[in-house]
Amino acid sequence: MSDIPADRTLRIGTRSSPMAMAQATMVAGLLRKERPGMRVELVPVTTQADRWHGDLAQVGGKGLFVKQIDAMVQDGSVDMAVHCMKDVPGDVPLPQGLVFAAVLARDDVRDVLVFPQGSDRQTLDDLPVGAAVATSAVRRRAQLQRVRPDLAVVRVRGAVGTRIDKLDGTRESDTAADATVLAASGLERLGLSHRGRQVFSVDELLPAVGAGALVLECRQDDAPVAELLGRLNHERTMAEVTAERAMLEGLRGHCNSPVAGYCATGQDGLLSLRGMVFTPDGSSFVEARVREEPGEDPAALGARACAELLRQGAAGIIEAIPH
Repeated sequence: MSDIPADRTLRIGTRSSPMAMAQATMVAGLLRKERPGMRVELVPVTTQADRWHGDLAQVGGKGLFVKQIDAMVQDGSVDMAVHCMKDVPGDVPLPQGLVFAAVLARDDVRDVLVFPQGSDRQTLDDLPVGAAVATSAVRRRAQLQRVRPDLAVVRVRGAVGTRIDKLDGTRESDTAADATVLAASGLERLGLSHRGRQVFSVDELLPAVGAGALVLECRQDDAPVAELLGRLNHERTMAEVTAERAMLEGLRGHCNSPVAGYCATGQDGLLSLRGMVFTPDGSSFVEARVREEPGEDPAALGARACAELLRQGAAGIIEAIPH
């Protein structure tokens, strides 16, 4: 049993976006169920990345979504953080003194194609030549243009609800789009799954490293909180994302690097990891598929996938992309 004092309030640092607040609220509920009567407080933060509406690469990449909250965990302003694992940089170590105490069971990792309200289009094939598809992810851009080089892939920023409003034309947008690609898990968490039309398989659109997974982070020296959070850890998901992140860490990709990776646990309990690195337009790519050897550590599996990608020239692809 955790020895968190009965009078202590557990403060959760989270982004202030509707999705982040929904995720943190869900985690608060899990913690209250684990420790009935415990006081839990959400501490929302509007990060620099949330305030910036330009290209994230110009201000340090998507790691800015977590940097400010991590600093608050470090200095004790909050006791823990809830992050989307895909937003946690994989090319740098965790901030000093912080640990991943738990990873929750993974949600849907797939990407979904969303059309404007009232559109009768259903799939990517329904889009005409030259149609505009909005996305903020270089990974999605590369894979979309690999299969449909005729499409105009345009950048869009903002919360999921904002992106959908821009697509529907109910909110002002700099660029009109015929469709957008969003994460299935994000739509589900916001109760917007009905807006998705085509759900891409992982073979059609390989997910981002850490897709669909929420990580609970705290200070390494806060044993009571680490122990409590550890009770929520989903071991299979932790193993899968550990393998994916080990691959990403070895690649040393920057925020403009179209890197995708997905690890799944087979019926035999062994992990299979697929990784890909693309040129920005998707015209060239390298790919690795590796399977866990009995007794192999997930991080070692990820390192093996990374080595295979580097052998095929992944470093040259990454280094050639401006950032």
